[in-house]
Amino acid sequence: MYKVLIADDHPLFRDAIVHIFGSKFPDSTTYETEDIASTLEFAKSHDDIDLILLDLNMPGMSGLNGLLDLSNECPTTPVVVVSAENKKQVILQTIAYGAVGFIAKSSSKETIAEAIATVFEGNIYLPADIIRNQSSPNSKKEYQLLPEMLSSLTRRQLMVLKCMTKGEANKQIAYNLNVSETTVKSHVSSILKKLGVSNRVQAVVGCSDIDFNQYLKR
Repeated sequence: MYKVLIADDHPLFRDAIVHIFGSKFPDSTTYETEDIASTLEFAKSHDDIDLILLDLNMPGMSGLNGLLDLSNECPTTPVVVVSAENKKQVILQTIAYGAVGFIAKSSSKETIAEAIATVFEGNIYLPADIIRNQSSPNSKKEYQLLPEMLSSLTRRQLMVLKCMTKGEANKQIAYNLNVSETTVKSHVSSILKKLGVSNRVQAVVGCSDIDFNQYLKR
């Protein structure tokens, strides 16, 4: 179903996440790394990973630099930070650095499972108290896309982006459009560059009010 990399230096926590996937997301395949160097190496050599769960305090992380490196090296792979960090500024900064979600390590198994499901649906996940603080009218403008940005996309890229807004993973998009998953990944990478966003969730949020049929009629 999904291929997930659990990047954390605590074996007991990795085991807990593996158990969550086994019970909540059957048929998923999980992989494990315990430092940022091996995480980067694995992610770059496995471009079919659907999600990376990343601990901020692994060896070699150096604050948020590890997350930034991962976002730059693998821009089409969603990354969710799973951390004991509780400072609001740091949590929001992880999203600015390319993460598609933040899960507190103190969360219950049910909350972690719900958060992961939210991300798989193509949404950003943040703790409830952070969302309440960010629900002002200005919060969405950070990801607002201009019409001319969408006009720069090819018809096939628009079709891929439309599928992304429905929360479809690359495998499903490839099936729907009758192309290879590698081709979809290439389109997604080009879409992110043209739209000037760092990850697919920012692109999806920015397109929430877009009428794709208008652009596909060109």
